[in-house]
Amino acid sequence: MNREMAYKLVKKQVKNKNLVKHMLAVEAVMEKLASHLGEDRDLWGLAGLVHDIDYDQTVSTPEKHGLVGAEILEKEGMPSVLIQAVKAHNEILGYPCQSLLDKALYATDPLTGLIVAAALIHPKKKLAAIDVKFVLNRFREKQFARGARREQICSCEEIGLSLEEFLEIGLTAMQERSTRLGL
Repeated sequence: MNREMAYKLVKKQVKNKNLVKHMLAVEAVMEKLASHLGEDRDLWGLAGLVHDIDYDQTVSTPEKHGLVGAEILEKEGMPSVLIQAVKAHNEILGYPCQSLLDKALYATDPLTGLIVAAALIHPKKKLAAIDVKFVLNRFREKQFARGARREQICSCEEIGLSLEEFLEIGLTAMQERSTRLGL
């Protein structure tokens, strides 16, 4: 499945525009991470794009989030390594993050929310207006963007990146796609 087909599938399955923007943000960061780490940019981008494909269907049953998505993606012929990453990104399911792809998706998912929240509290409300230091300062504020799980973001060390490096890659990726993300 190519990116265009995957995006059409996302638009069919996910009705919440902000969730689609989140998925586009995760796609952007995953592509940038893949390039940085010498991994398959297309595969990693697809994983980011489709990771929450079942969210509308599982919003009230988080213990199924990722499993329903895996079924959808299997029917569409997605690679098993991508499907494993989708299942592993929801730790409630108990699938361990084993591959670099699994670990990257797990760490990236909450990172994008933290970056968006940081942009939205800046007076300009734009990704271009913030830098890594600004995001890092917000990261250190425990009450800020509480849904962006810090320990999950810090698992970036498992893919060989410091927190600062991870924030830099993530912020740059999202800034490059700011128009698409509406920020």
